[in-house]
Amino acid sequence: MALTGKTTPIDDPTALAQFGGLEVVAKMLVEGYMIGQHKSPFKGSSVEFVEHRQYYPGDEIRHIDWRAYGKTGHYYVKEYEEETNLRAYLLVDCSGSMGFHGKTLSKFHYARQLAAALAYLLLSQRDGVGLMTFDTKVVDRCEPSTNRLTFSQIARLLQARRPGQESRLADVLKSILPLLKRRSLLIILTDGFDELEPLAAALKQLRIARHEVVLIQITAPEEEEFPFKRPTQFRSLERSGYEILADPHRLRELYLARFQAFREGLIKHCGSAGIDYLSLTTDQPYHKALGEFLSTRIQQIRQR
Repeated sequence: MALTGKTTPIDDPTALAQFGGLEVVAKMLVEGYMIGQHKSPFKGSSVEFVEHRQYYPGDEIRHIDWRAYGKTGHYYVKEYEEETNLRAYLLVDCSGSMGFHGKTLSKFHYARQLAAALAYLLLSQRDGVGLMTFDTKVVDRCEPSTNRLTFSQIARLLQARRPGQESRLADVLKSILPLLKRRSLLIILTDGFDELEPLAAALKQLRIARHEVVLIQITAPEEEEFPFKRPTQFRSLERSGYEILADPHRLRELYLARFQAFREGLIKHCGSAGIDYLSLTTDQPYHKALGEFLSTRIQQIRQR
């Protein structure tokens, strides 16, 4: 079913939000994306038998299938589909600024749908997945598990959550660190709006604690382009009653310069700390995010 021209509902996050709850859409996204993809790149401990292949010098003897040898007189080794035994937390920003939306759905709605899709993807790879949502503090907490029921629990928590109060992202990340009892993959879904230096320091502390970190910065197209032309009333989503009437023409150049400087600084700090950074806007298809996330994971695994 086409919406306009070449655009289909699965390419349009705003249209996709009308298809049903987070569980339904997440499964549709991931299963649709994985069709035609190669076998999983996630490798670790052998758990599921896939096929036999001929033995070659250098193969581990313990993988030889002696039953097959007894039947054929030839050496064959068992190949396995492997898993990472990964523990992942989805850290979803529910602060007031995430409630912003222009022509698309809000940053929060985009983040929670993406989080649900990533949870389904990781669980499909037999990785343990957990969730933390936060504004000024951690609001919802679900410990990582490989149980398939975990997906429904995560989806229910995300579905019930709404953007809340003002948040200092750096402070929240510092408060989360003591809650992480084991080395984990932390996938942070946020607009990232905070003072740069404290945020960079908090992210660095997560890496010092040996956690892998993926920072997914989610913004609205209007925040990227500042397309406002007429005098506009700007209202804070985190500070009640705080609003200002401004001429966008006078603000645009300064705003875009500061926005770009902040992003470049964030990217630089992430790079120096060994943190993977992804940038998404709320009009971009979710499969772009899934593809970039998988690409990031492949690179991390190859570097081990």
